[in-house]
Amino acid sequence: MERLEGTWLVAVSAGPDSMALLSMCLEAGISCAAAHVNYHHRAQAEEEESWVRLFCRENNIPLYVLNEPFAYTGNFEAAARTWRYDFFEKLVRENGYRGVLVAHHEDDLIETYFMQEEKNIVPSCWGLAGEMMYHGILVKRPLLDMTKKDLVSYCDEHGIRYYNDATNQDESLARNRIRHQMVEPMSRMERAMVRREINMKNAEAHERSCRVGTLIRGGSVSLEAYRKLSESDRFALLRKVVEKGRHFSLSFIRQTDGVLMSRNDFELPAGSQNLVQKDGRFFLFTPRKEYAYVFHSMAEILNFEGTADFKILPPRPGVSAVTVREEDFPLTIRSVRPSDRIEMRFGFKKVHRFFIDRHIPLYQRKTWPVVENSGRQIILVPGLGCDRSHYSVCPDFNVIQCVSSDQL
Repeated sequence: MERLEGTWLVAVSAGPDSMALLSMCLEAGISCAAAHVNYHHRAQAEEEESWVRLFCRENNIPLYVLNEPFAYTGNFEAAARTWRYDFFEKLVRENGYRGVLVAHHEDDLIETYFMQEEKNIVPSCWGLAGEMMYHGILVKRPLLDMTKKDLVSYCDEHGIRYYNDATNQDESLARNRIRHQMVEPMSRMERAMVRREINMKNAEAHERSCRVGTLIRGGSVSLEAYRKLSESDRFALLRKVVEKGRHFSLSFIRQTDGVLMSRNDFELPAGSQNLVQKDGRFFLFTPRKEYAYVFHSMAEILNFEGTADFKILPPRPGVSAVTVREEDFPLTIRSVRPSDRIEMRFGFKKVHRFFIDRHIPLYQRKTWPVVENSGRQIILVPGLGCDRSHYSVCPDFNVIQCVSSDQL
């Protein structure tokens, strides 16, 4: 195993792979601490924890144990992974460790690849990467060139006790079926061929990612340029735009691509952000909430500092200016609603129609400001103008919508 500088946190179950990893770190003179997670979901969990504690104590290895009751919803494996990796992240940050070492081996790598193929997904990495980041924490897999048999043999030869997880024999689970029926019977040559196939796919994906990445300018991509790409290139480019610390399913990517190929305006959820367009370019945008600010006097309005959504400016004639009277108070400046309309000189106009006529992007419409008087009448729509009874050549103030840096 390679020599690693600094102190590392080793993720330790009581299985032969993680016990071998911890022992190899000691053998290689790598400074390390250990982290063990007890889910309390198996009969031998307490015995395994006791053994890990004893091994670490006898070898002077600092040990951290998470043995709180584990409650979860949905998929056990996914919830358990998040629980333990959040634990590892906390330990690394609190103690200044270089990162986390996990004991995934070649069998895990090939199993993962076969599962990816079986599920017909396009992952961010085929198989398992030697290194990855988890919330800014480095996670290394130094045993990917060793098989499960290699690690069992290492433990046996060094007299290291280990436990086998009985649930790994349950072939009703896809990973166990693939492990026992496909991976374990493979010859050394067959394994090497699969490894080459994985490496070729990852190299191709990396080349494509770098190539399409040149189309990203300031976090945005031209719709016209996007539509000229092949499907594989479009999918890779879309992933580079939307995948910020998470992985989206192929189904999500395909559906999103369908919208980008057929519509010129959209607002699509992509995790905690939305994928939106402006001026023929699409990018991620953090959606904003509806708002309403009430003012009881002109002094309150003129002293208002503004928000991320709108600003109040000194009076100047134009389509963002309004003149108000005493009976208009209290005034409300709020985000637009679907039913809003304003009485202009030529009759009533729906604010929604104004958005369409002016080609206002969908994502900007929800927080576009309007001014409403005490009679619940819209008296100003910035960009369209004030209503017929609140116009003058000497307006009282202007209201403009703010365009932040993430709106390009």
